[in-house]
Amino acid sequence: MPKLLILLVMWMATMSAQAAAPDGVRGIRERFIVMTDGVRLHVTEAGSPTAHTILFIPGWTMPGWIWERQMRAFAARYHVVALDPRGQGLSDVPATGYEPGRRGRDIADVVASLGPAPLVIVAWSLGVLDTLACIHTQGDGHVAGLVLVDNSVGEEPAPVPLPHPAHPPPSHAEAMRRFVIGMFRHPQSPSWLDRLIHASLRTPEPASRALLSYPLPRTYWKDALYATDRPVLYVIRPHWAAQAANLSRNRPGTETEIFADAGHALFVDEPARFNTIVDGFIRRRVWP
Repeated sequence: MPKLLILLVMWMATMSAQAAAPDGVRGIRERFIVMTDGVRLHVTEAGSPTAHTILFIPGWTMPGWIWERQMRAFAARYHVVALDPRGQGLSDVPATGYEPGRRGRDIADVVASLGPAPLVIVAWSLGVLDTLACIHTQGDGHVAGLVLVDNSVGEEPAPVPLPHPAHPPPSHAEAMRRFVIGMFRHPQSPSWLDRLIHASLRTPEPASRALLSYPLPRTYWKDALYATDRPVLYVIRPHWAAQAANLSRNRPGTETEIFADAGHALFVDEPARFNTIVDGFIRRRVWP
């Protein structure tokens, strides 16, 4: 192979790793895990493989590295793993599988690859539904605890549909740009936002639409959550406060926290508070 081509390949590999790796996290390891349908999912790991494991699952079209502030905080004590779901991050982009049954099975496949010990799953937004789909179809034998972040869990009251914008975005790229910027209430650096917008656009538009149209009743998610007796922490914005109140009342032992001054990606807007709450929950309720 010509020397120039070798250097180009090495540069591309380096850029790919930098695009995937969380900033400032030491001891990062990256690999692909093959699902039962042959699709390869990318994961980023840090911390001791012999420690208790925390699996971070991102939301709609997001890469796993959005959890970089959590990876940094928890890697010293835990084995932390951030997943790129199918069609997201550096994972394969297949034509199919963008529905809860397959996405739930993907989580089960990833968990199985991480060893037999139950782990804590921290799931955000669409990742909440995918995690509940995993429990619904695969059971909770792999789960030590759940941290569910800023989405409905099928509890009452039902969410109020958002109004359609008066001036819809002219393109999918512009829609994703507005979505990403709108996830935050606190300022984020322009370069970091650009990186996140670029990552979100790796999910093809048809797949992104399918992920927003799960054809299941709300009771599907609620039944899964109420079927497990594992410790649950529900971290939300005020939009979901009524669901949190009913969940605490109807499912004794459930812990809830409300972030009143954060955007949808509340763990990015207020990482110190989020990390402290999750660490306290894990130390108190999961692995004392």
